[in-house]
Amino acid sequence: MLKAGRSQEEIRRHNLGALLRQVHLGGPVSRTVLADRMGLNRSTIMALTAELTSAGLVREERPTDTGRAGRPSLVVRPESDRVYVLAFDVRVDRLVAARVGLGGTVLERMEAVRPRAGADLDDVVGVLAGFARRLHREASPEAICVGVGAAYCGMIRPGDGMVRFGPNMGWVDQAFGAELGHRLGLGLPVAVGNEAHLGALAEHERGAGVGFDNLVYLHGDVGVGGGIIVGGKLLDGDGGYGCELGHMMVNPHDGRPCGCGSRGCLEAEVGEQALIDAAGRSADLFGREGVRAVVEAADRGDLRARDALRRIGDWLGIGVANLINLFNPGMVIFGGMLREVYPGAAAQVRDRVEANVLMISRKALLRTSALGDDATLIGAAELAFARVLASPLEVLAQGDAVPGRGPVPARATP
Repeated sequence: MLKAGRSQEEIRRHNLGALLRQVHLGGPVSRTVLADRMGLNRSTIMALTAELTSAGLVREERPTDTGRAGRPSLVVRPESDRVYVLAFDVRVDRLVAARVGLGGTVLERMEAVRPRAGADLDDVVGVLAGFARRLHREASPEAICVGVGAAYCGMIRPGDGMVRFGPNMGWVDQAFGAELGHRLGLGLPVAVGNEAHLGALAEHERGAGVGFDNLVYLHGDVGVGGGIIVGGKLLDGDGGYGCELGHMMVNPHDGRPCGCGSRGCLEAEVGEQALIDAAGRSADLFGREGVRAVVEAADRGDLRARDALRRIGDWLGIGVANLINLFNPGMVIFGGMLREVYPGAAAQVRDRVEANVLMISRKALLRTSALGDDATLIGAAELAFARVLASPLEVLAQGDAVPGRGPVPARATP
């Protein structure tokens, strides 16, 4: 909300960003609807869309079929092919990169297996920079890159993208954001966020949580991360390291050891290894393939696999019940590995919610991620778009965008 006393220029800049955000998140929309949503008159909307069109951020088209009499209102569309960001998702065992157009369209993506090899900053940055070079080169000459965002499976220091702690890969104080920006050589800052935090934002803005101002997102990879949206905003804590939901204590007495050094954390009891061990699967099975093997075996009637899912579901239900009692969310969303585990464990989770959640809060909806494996990648893209959505014309005027097929230094090749 705008504060009283702002100048006309400040109001104009705010409205330009707000309109672009409406089109970016909501897709093609008529001027009439924009006027209603933003509380502005049609002439103001027309002037704002004219500026954004001139800058190449949106285009206006006549609707193909209105079914109504009278002159139809023009439809405003994001220039998805012309304006894009580079988004990266660093998972424990996979690296993903994408060129994502304004409006959230994934235009092109690339991925590679990431060996579980410890503190591999140089290798990770090299692969991502190589992907970026190819993605950037494939863009049309008229396209512009307006930002770079990355999701990382660890605790990220706000501002500079330093990975303070990545418990499942041994990263401690690794300058990921700065090094990636240097290797990309695009002259654009690299915005880095915790993968589960970004997954929560993505589901809130584009996925299962659209329309819910209070939600909890639980993301399973090797461990478990989380993001909490309160009043429409991410809850990030005093230093930006909040919502480490995977390290909530659920089994303090005889819990499994956790990568953080504690025992009985939620991720130790419901993570990848806990499921595979409970199902009695081979030590050679790990990662998403190992999890899927257990889930598929349970679907085929394997009793031990079914028991493993029930056990995991009970611990997961304890964690979910605690979170619902603490935050009273309208929805709890299961993403990453938990998206595949939850259907087979849903009965146990619901039983725990029924037994352990205060009656008035039991109405929270339990859902799997609508964005699937792309939730954290889309969150990274939204992080990259933040600057241009806040000040669209200023970002372009200051040269904070890179033309398509621009030079990326040869050293960026892995």
